[in-house]
Amino acid sequence: MLRSRLFAPVALVALALALTGCSSGSGTPAAAVTLPADVVTGFTVPAAKDKGGSGNPVKIGVVGASNQQFLVLKDAALAEGIHLDIQDFTDYSQLNPALTSNQLDLNQFQHIAYLASYNVEKKQDLVPIGATAIYPLGLYSSKYTATGDIPAGATVAVPDDQTNQARGLQVLQSAGLIVLKAGTPSLFGQVADVDTAASKVKVTAIQADQTPRSLDDPNIAAAIINNDYIADTGISPADAITQDDAGSPAAAPFINVWVARNADKDLPLYAEIVRLAHSDAWNQALLDNSKGTGVLVDKAPAALQQVLADAEEQLRTT
Repeated sequence: MLRSRLFAPVALVALALALTGCSSGSGTPAAAVTLPADVVTGFTVPAAKDKGGSGNPVKIGVVGASNQQFLVLKDAALAEGIHLDIQDFTDYSQLNPALTSNQLDLNQFQHIAYLASYNVEKKQDLVPIGATAIYPLGLYSSKYTATGDIPAGATVAVPDDQTNQARGLQVLQSAGLIVLKAGTPSLFGQVADVDTAASKVKVTAIQADQTPRSLDDPNIAAAIINNDYIADTGISPADAITQDDAGSPAAAPFINVWVARNADKDLPLYAEIVRLAHSDAWNQALLDNSKGTGVLVDKAPAALQQVLADAEEQLRTT
């Protein structure tokens, strides 16, 4: 069943490729392709020079381009005549600037709270156009198997980007390891908001991609590690000694999303890519990659954009 969703009939693939590869550039021949009935309204197979055509692929920035869900998506898109160039980034702080500067057409790596922080700080208007999943954020340690075992005065690392740092602090507070000062915003708290006198441990912020390596540091008792960096280090999500609740209403700002420039948010081509990224094959690959910890989410763009607006408002008023 998954296989049938992933690979369109050979005749359709051949026809789509022939028309897009031999187009005169007018784009009109693509309209003759017979598409599946459930494609996004307004979507047509792009001609070679059109965005999404063989000569002008949709450039998508991700962390972990070799992950199976992106291979699944690339094949499914090609079966509809859409060419994708999925570009791998190791530092996720580069992905939004690359999208803003037109180096990318879409990106898929971040949750809404992270996007809100970027938009407000950089005065940009990137927008979510589709959801993927929520991933619980976990605390990991190579030295202790429970939060209660972490000794008083020990140091715990959190990611240094604003929103993941804030979310990590919420995890630590829920575990009883720290106390945040009164009035600390739940989405945008920082290490400076930790009440050190009332907290059991000290907190240090380090670059997110260095958090897994910090577990080998004798001076670090535990670390908050983003899911993006777990698979490549041999750590299993099941190894988390505590994590947040992905199913709670408060988790909405942490829905991972597909992101586009505001001017492109309504393009049928991009909506069709998002639709393909909700196939059974994509969902299964995504869950497999997260070792079953991801919680799948399928929300309308308007709902996601409202969550973004609320998060941006919270950030501006803090």
